[in-house]
Amino acid sequence: MFLVYKFLTILFYPLLLLIIYCRKFIKKEDKVRFKEKIFSSHFKPQKTKGTFLIWMHGASIGEITSIIPIIKELKSLRKKINFLITTTTISSGTLIEKYFSEDKNIVHRYFPIDTPHLSKKFINSWMPNLACFVDSEIWPNFINQLTKNKIPLILVNGRITEKTFKRWSIFKGLAEKIFSSFDICLASNKKSLIYLQNLKAKNVKYFGNLKFITDANSSSSLNDINKVFLDKHKVWCAASTHNNEEEFCVKAHQEIKKVHNNIVTIIIPRHISRIDKIYKKLKRLNIKIQILNDNEVIKSDTEILLINSFGKLTQYFKYCKSVFIGKSTLKKLISVGGQNPIEAARFGCKIYHGPYVSNFDEVYEFLNKINVAEKIDNFKEISLKIIDDLNNPKIVDENKVKKIDNYGAEVLKKTVDEFSKIILR
Repeated sequence: MFLVYKFLTILFYPLLLLIIYCRKFIKKEDKVRFKEKIFSSHFKPQKTKGTFLIWMHGASIGEITSIIPIIKELKSLRKKINFLITTTTISSGTLIEKYFSEDKNIVHRYFPIDTPHLSKKFINSWMPNLACFVDSEIWPNFINQLTKNKIPLILVNGRITEKTFKRWSIFKGLAEKIFSSFDICLASNKKSLIYLQNLKAKNVKYFGNLKFITDANSSSSLNDINKVFLDKHKVWCAASTHNNEEEFCVKAHQEIKKVHNNIVTIIIPRHISRIDKIYKKLKRLNIKIQILNDNEVIKSDTEILLINSFGKLTQYFKYCKSVFIGKSTLKKLISVGGQNPIEAARFGCKIYHGPYVSNFDEVYEFLNKINVAEKIDNFKEISLKIIDDLNNPKIVDENKVKKIDNYGAEVLKKTVDEFSKIILR
């Protein structure tokens, strides 16, 4: 079956090349660096002689955010340790630039298409000492090439959904070949732990979801004018929203406004490439909306604030008692629903989410137990909850925050310990 996969990736390479080339015109790809995905001449390896190179791959912002604290911990394990980080999306590439632009030991590249010739050239050019794939990033040609070169491979926060497991189960031979190639598999939840074991992965462990790990230096601050604006208003936030959830939030805003006239709703879309479409759609509702770019000042009459920049969640969570986490109200995303609520919880916010959070079942189970998160089914329900929240000032329960931080610290330590078994051997 693996030979069939290899053949198909070779056969469809010209089509994939064309698709990626066309995507740059709709701003889905970096207009210059998109070539890193399709041409080996643009790999540009930068491995320094005598260094231990760790290659870490995560598709987008969520995966990269979860491994940033791990990278910072691993840097202290041994001298002369370098990192190659590959991603798929522009937003994740921008995030790495934000965090590591001054660190010469960390290099970013876009992940190439999983074809035999590109995977072979990429691995042979960089020759990492250790490779790490994050979440559900399973690429057979790359994994096969790493195995051929006897390069240790770790799956971190491995996530296998029921749907994905059924697909892999159809091709048992291929599944066993691929998943048995990982030296260590760290599952993101208990379901994934079982699925990975059934797919013949070896050395499978579950410590907890990496999303619980915090980056202590990730918080940013607003300018003074915007701080004054938010201090004067009642504020709540909708974070990581997906298509159609912004209208849900505006309906809630309109209900809340009947009670709290000075309400401001902050919407932070999961993909800011949608920002113009969101603005046009919401503008029809005859409400005062502002797209806020970096270093801009909030207008005095703004009701709905659309955040058009990366890595700004925490600076708004400071001002919010209530936060809605998106990708949770859309039934069509039932098998992949949910986004990370941990950052908001750390800032003492009450978390609200829709019924579809399968990607974060155990995270929400933990937050529900300590009365931090709550499921809502419609905009009227969340409106009533937020109205009630806004009747009282925000008081951060330090004990609950400590429980979250302690759990995250434990997950981080156990994860780094697994890496050290290979790095220090």
